[in-house]
Amino acid sequence: DDLELVQRRVHGGSDTKQLFWMRISPSLAGALRRGVAPGSRTFSTLPKSAEIVIIGGGCVGLGTAYSLAKAGKTDIVLLEKENSLCAVTSAQAAGLVGQVRPSVDRVKLAMWSVQTFAELQKNERFNPNWRQVGSLRVAETDERVQEFQRIKRACDEAGLHTEFVDAAFAEKKWPGMKLDKAKSIIWCPTDGYLQPHDLAMSYHFHAKNDGVRFQTSCRVEGIETTKDKFNKVTAVHTNQGTIQCDKVINAAGAHAFHIAKLAGLHLPIFPVRHEYFITLPIMNPKITPQNPCLRIVDSTLYGRPDVNSLLLGGWEPEGKSLDPTSYSIQQSPPPIEEDWPILNSFYEVFEPMYPVLRSTGIRTVMSGWPTFTPDGRFIVGESKKAKDFIMAGGCNAHGVSGSAGIGKHVVEAMLTKNQSDISPYVKSLSPDRFTEGPQLDWATAQSKARGIYEAYYCVAKP
Repeated sequence: DDLELVQRRVHGGSDTKQLFWMRISPSLAGALRRGVAPGSRTFSTLPKSAEIVIIGGGCVGLGTAYSLAKAGKTDIVLLEKENSLCAVTSAQAAGLVGQVRPSVDRVKLAMWSVQTFAELQKNERFNPNWRQVGSLRVAETDERVQEFQRIKRACDEAGLHTEFVDAAFAEKKWPGMKLDKAKSIIWCPTDGYLQPHDLAMSYHFHAKNDGVRFQTSCRVEGIETTKDKFNKVTAVHTNQGTIQCDKVINAAGAHAFHIAKLAGLHLPIFPVRHEYFITLPIMNPKITPQNPCLRIVDSTLYGRPDVNSLLLGGWEPEGKSLDPTSYSIQQSPPPIEEDWPILNSFYEVFEPMYPVLRSTGIRTVMSGWPTFTPDGRFIVGESKKAKDFIMAGGCNAHGVSGSAGIGKHVVEAMLTKNQSDISPYVKSLSPDRFTEGPQLDWATAQSKARGIYEAYYCVAKP
């Protein structure tokens, strides 16, 4: 196998660290052994100016930098408050990449991401360890079977190849699985998974080669705007100094709310806890990296191989969310303690489908605070209330898998000369939907955002 098992500390924010085993590429493993911080800053002082400043060094910020550079915009400085890139939410992601979605627009977004990952994989030194192993999406109820028919039509319209398969086909793809309760299964051969750290380093490598500059250990402290009706951004103030700029892109993850507030926007972006675990190696029948991804949607579970182990996660029926006003821009979201009753529920629900789970243990637990919005859609584009301040946040647990697609949407929102030429879908992601007209009260907005998490695998309405 072309991945190496290493042990490293990954920040859960500046206040906490978690020690765990992870699979990474040989090039990244070598950098860690040499004591090189992946994505560490490449110049000693903050540049005085740039056309575009991106705030946030996770996969969304890096994917946006990569996408803009490919579109010809290279006078970019990306700022990250941690001492390395991909250090917080992206580092905790499971890495599944699925294209099977209930709407044509969402399918096309995911297809663009997959196309990008396949292109990045061609680089032998810096690639995302993209494995196009396919995915199995399993229905266990009649209502879900009807939804699968609608999803199949959306995939067909978008040009994504999927097919219905039987349990025997699926069990052959994942030896040891027992899917006798499955009423319908969708097979998507072009789905897969990747390593979030390696994706981040791949974006970084290509964007840096195109001229994008990176500054880590750089905390944003303020955003300067004009004192007129346009409220146009002109500079970003940091702990390392001030950088003049024409545009600012907010890709700050769990701090996207705070960065938006600095520009005068009050956006409902709420972190919601998410957890998954990785088992000890399973050798009989052996899990291999070529096993497909799994989504047992009526059981609210997902899984994939992690070399010879099983990565298994799920969506909690009663989510735990944060009010972003409860911590400041200088603070990290609170550390997460393993919720063993929740993790055990994932284990117990999956075990009848995969009996070999009875004889294995858990190697690692991972958790983080992905952000959600009240309507379950990304927040992408410029706000009328803050000229040249562009959002790339509220990813609803799609920050890694959707990073290339989000970058594409940011490019479209920023660089399309005539606003009438921007697609209706990208227009629908505007932050102005949360700043204009009647709005939800804050508590209701948080409840609805948490509900998006809780209903993540609920049957999509026709």
